[in-house]
Amino acid sequence: MESDREYYLCRMKTLPSLGLLSLMFMATRLCGQTYPPAQYIAYQTLTPILIDGRPDSAWQSAPWSDYFIDIEGVETPMYHTRVKMLWDSTYLYFYAELEEPHVWADIRQRDAVIFYNNDFEIFIDPDGDTHHYMEFEINALNTVWDLFLTKPYRNQPQVIDAWDIPGLKTAVQVRGTLNQPEDVDEGWSVEIAMPWAALTEAGSQRGLPVGEYWRINFSRVNWHTTVEGGRYARQQDAQGNYLPEFNWVWSPQGVVNMHEPERWGYVYFSEELSETKEATPLSADEPLQWQLYEIYRKLRREPADPTTSVVDTLRIGDKRLPVYREYHRSGWNLWVISPFTGQQLLLKEDGQRLMLPPP
Repeated sequence: MESDREYYLCRMKTLPSLGLLSLMFMATRLCGQTYPPAQYIAYQTLTPILIDGRPDSAWQSAPWSDYFIDIEGVETPMYHTRVKMLWDSTYLYFYAELEEPHVWADIRQRDAVIFYNNDFEIFIDPDGDTHHYMEFEINALNTVWDLFLTKPYRNQPQVIDAWDIPGLKTAVQVRGTLNQPEDVDEGWSVEIAMPWAALTEAGSQRGLPVGEYWRINFSRVNWHTTVEGGRYARQQDAQGNYLPEFNWVWSPQGVVNMHEPERWGYVYFSEELSETKEATPLSADEPLQWQLYEIYRKLRREPADPTTSVVDTLRIGDKRLPVYREYHRSGWNLWVISPFTGQQLLLKEDGQRLMLPPP
């Protein structure tokens, strides 16, 4: 889903079970973003998974995510959605269940705009720098749209629609009857296998991310529908405009825009086979980066005085960290020095994140 409607809120979801309470506390001391993004541990599986849209035995060891919330992090959706993840040496697996009393879809062409139907979406940024990320969408007909973006839409990216995931496997199971308005359905489930060979193209490392975090988010688009001539159709107002869609996500964006990758959740890839080990804690620099992106987005909306080198400050406890902006021939950089690691946390004008030695 892509949208230019931006409502900047800062209510984010927390997942205490990952033992990150200290980071959560520190995040509450940073103005702007109250809680860190959602987190999930993806465990390894040694059991072959048949991609048929059903949760076979391998999925029993995988934890469910929290139920999705609306994209701004404010309202509870009318229908439940949740997801699981597993991985092996060849694939990254996803299984999602979507509650839906009226399952419908009519888009059959690959790489069409799938979110004009109700859909399920995955966004993946392997190295978390907000550049070179993947978007995947699927509807209840098992029609997919996979594309590659060099940057977020705010930074005028190259959008590569022709990019496909080689070796992709997908399946959908409808718990009810597809495109039958006369009855009430339970919903639909999606099962997906994405080869690592395709996913690691966008990261700085080509090996399996064992013991590492990737930035990932999940979205579900749901439309108001009506029945016309015995078929489902997106509902329109008196002027013929489609009613706004619902956008439900795993990790709230705080804004009606999935294409702010710095807000996505964190997925940790554990080599364990079940829930026997917590994830390695996030770096203490992560909450600094969340707040640095808040300042970056503010500067894009409200440019600061170009003659001022210190444009803002970050607060950690009773300390304030100066945030600098420096100009160069091709634009500007925004940066702060981490009090935890001594690294220079730097955002380029196009939003790409870099972590550099002190200047």
